[in-house]
Amino acid sequence: MATFDFMLPYYGDVQLMQDAVRSILAQTDPDFRLVVIDDGKEPDVPGWFEQLGDDRVHYTRNEQNVGITKNFQKCVRLSEADYVVIMGCDDLLHPRYLETVRGIIGAHPGVGMVQPGVEVIDGEGRVTQGLADNTKQRLYSPRVKGRRLMGGEELAASVLRGNWLYFPSIAWRGEVLRKVNFRDDYSVIQDLALVIDLLEGGEEMVIDNSATVFQYRRHAVSESSVQAFSGTRFVEAERYFSAVAERMDARGWPKAARAARFHSASRMHALTMLPGALRRGHKDGARTLAKHVFTSGQN
Repeated sequence: MATFDFMLPYYGDVQLMQDAVRSILAQTDPDFRLVVIDDGKEPDVPGWFEQLGDDRVHYTRNEQNVGITKNFQKCVRLSEADYVVIMGCDDLLHPRYLETVRGIIGAHPGVGMVQPGVEVIDGEGRVTQGLADNTKQRLYSPRVKGRRLMGGEELAASVLRGNWLYFPSIAWRGEVLRKVNFRDDYSVIQDLALVIDLLEGGEEMVIDNSATVFQYRRHAVSESSVQAFSGTRFVEAERYFSAVAERMDARGWPKAARAARFHSASRMHALTMLPGALRRGHKDGARTLAKHVFTSGQN
């Protein structure tokens, strides 16, 4: 059995998915398994995987669309390796991603999570850094030069204040990932919820930015997108932060509880979306966004 699984939940652009797969197959460290779980219906995709002729690649298509959370959960269930990456189907690996991450794990045996160095690319594949990523780096991410081990309340408070992690780039210890898995009741904030669940279970994370080994693709939000400005994602966020604040209090992590109640990055994100909702005439969405911005964290 391979010691490393790349799990690729797929839905969407065929070319971007194929580029992601090629970046995995180009790893300098060949000891891995790639499992693709196709949640779409593109007709030529099964044939493309068949012609790859690589025994490390396993492709399966869901009988019907199950949605992002169910497909993530299926990725976890089908994983087998010591360490697992649940990669975005439009992201890219540098050739030395696995070699680098395996070296980090070797220096920190049994660590629950590894966040390696990431650069952000746009829809065309150009390296970029917009407002969201500048904010992550300047206001929320810890000051790490090289490598740092974090866990417990310190890391929980940090990511609840502002989620600076790049979820698809993270390597997870398979045993604990399969034990916890993603929660059923979240479709947007499930990555943060998983990290907090693992921290509550005593797991730690190595943050290593000494080498950039992952390209995270951030697509521009369309002004014409009704869903983008509906505010529904922030309703889910509000529900999550309220629940997790109570858990942090009960655990005796007051800094994490305060960070959850205030969730400043989520509120700032909603604030940046508010003008667009008003311009597009999404009145209900604007009210939802405004509520998240101006009334969150008051209890």
